[in-house]
Amino acid sequence: MYETLKLATDDRGVATLTLAREEKHNAMSAQMIAELTQAAAALAADDAVRVVVLTGAGKSFCAGGDLGWMQAQRDMDGPTRSAEAGKLAAMLGALNTLPKPLIGRVQGNAFGGGVGMASVCDVAIGVDTLKMGFTETRLGIIPATIGPYVLARMGEGRARQVFMSARLFDAAEAVDLGLLARAVPADALDGAIEAEVVPLSVLCTGGCGCRQATCAGFGATDRRSGRGAYHRGARRPLGDRRSRRGNRRLF
Repeated sequence: MYETLKLATDDRGVATLTLAREEKHNAMSAQMIAELTQAAAALAADDAVRVVVLTGAGKSFCAGGDLGWMQAQRDMDGPTRSAEAGKLAAMLGALNTLPKPLIGRVQGNAFGGGVGMASVCDVAIGVDTLKMGFTETRLGIIPATIGPYVLARMGEGRARQVFMSARLFDAAEAVDLGLLARAVPADALDGAIEAEVVPLSVLCTGGCGCRQATCAGFGATDRRSGRGAYHRGARRPLGDRRSRRGNRRLF
């Protein structure tokens, strides 16, 4: 179904979406961007999916934009270049508004657009040996398309520390900056991801839209429309009958 991704869903409804261009450090090509947009739509429509885990194959999470794709854009005229940037923006938007919890399993380095991918996740947990950086500025490209998601994650003050320098920073600093919820040894990563997945797989059902009804929905609204989002969320039961039974068992 996909050439640049792998998608598998277990019996609990936990879908694992894997960036699968390992030989290119999972750099985002035009094809991968299109397939991620398609996958987001499929996951959103699949009521059997409760939680999505986003990760990468191999030693890198995502190296950002594929160099060939970026070089091709440099030779395009303005409208065509803008259209290509729009496709990346649409993909990030589709993941950011996915109506299922999105957990980032950052198993390796993340640069440029890869940091943006981690930033659209509700929780991103990384290995403590990884490096991150907004390396596209070395090519004269500002991190504009990923900017709204990174700023929402880090805040403007912290973003100013790393946006323009292209310097690499380690996992501990990524936690301090707010890009990662925490950093763990490689052999503890799957356990840390499972600890996030288990409660969400019980509480969230494929059709409940809990992500849109809570933080992701509020983050995309202004003060006035946020009030409407609150009331919509308050009227919507969080989960199906099975998950509400689970809620009662918690108390």
